[in-house]
Amino acid sequence: MMTYVNTLAEPVFAFDAAIVRQPSKSVIGGLRAGDGGDPDYAGVRAEHEAYVAALGKAGVAVTTLGALEGYPDAVFVEDPALVFPEGAILLRPGAESRAGEVSEIAGVLHEQFSTVLELPGEGFVEGGDILTTPKKVMIGLSSRTDLAGAGALQKLLAEFDRASEIVETPADVLHFKTDCSLLDQETVLSTARLARSGVFDGFDVVLTPEGEEAAANALRVNDAVMVGADFPRTIELLDNRGYAVVPLKTTEIGKIDAGLSCMSLRWRRPSA
Repeated sequence: MMTYVNTLAEPVFAFDAAIVRQPSKSVIGGLRAGDGGDPDYAGVRAEHEAYVAALGKAGVAVTTLGALEGYPDAVFVEDPALVFPEGAILLRPGAESRAGEVSEIAGVLHEQFSTVLELPGEGFVEGGDILTTPKKVMIGLSSRTDLAGAGALQKLLAEFDRASEIVETPADVLHFKTDCSLLDQETVLSTARLARSGVFDGFDVVLTPEGEEAAANALRVNDAVMVGADFPRTIELLDNRGYAVVPLKTTEIGKIDAGLSCMSLRWRRPSA
């Protein structure tokens, strides 16, 4: 069996494998906080296909799971599970309608990983509230992740020898990573409202331009920094800082409060 050796030379955004799920037709009825109208299904499909293609171009082998019509939000595979080179952790979504997604993804995780842990006890955690950084895993409390779930997750992360910290998500923000993403080993992209909390003390913080807060949910995959194409000032900002920016359309998935990180589970396969 392959083993994982954690080295500082291996960036946390170095990935060579990912799992995605095709969007179902029911995705147009997905959960959302606001009322910006239903997304166009063909548009969601096109955005998802471009996203999968971008992962492949970045050097990631993608496993694509079939659509689940009974679970409109199942395309967002990052929420019911966490994956690391050491293994996977099955979570417990805070939205009742998403609870069944955990068992639906468990099978492929058992195929891909020798170790699959399950969140014990009570409480809820969604992967959209989890930011993995070089020094620690940040667990954001939100309407979808509560203190009991976060505490239980910390115990599982300790089994992987990963340090963790429970932090606060800004009020009225769906997930912690709605407002932030990792750009490199020392730098995060963040909204001003999240950065003001001091949660990123010790990091170089790049603030999203006013009016482009949704761009904070970017995704670093190897050399590529994927950013919503609807945010030109953020794209220019990151381009000027030397990042290899890959603009991707998120217009339709954004209508159901989604961004780039939530559509895949990403990890680096351990060496033999």
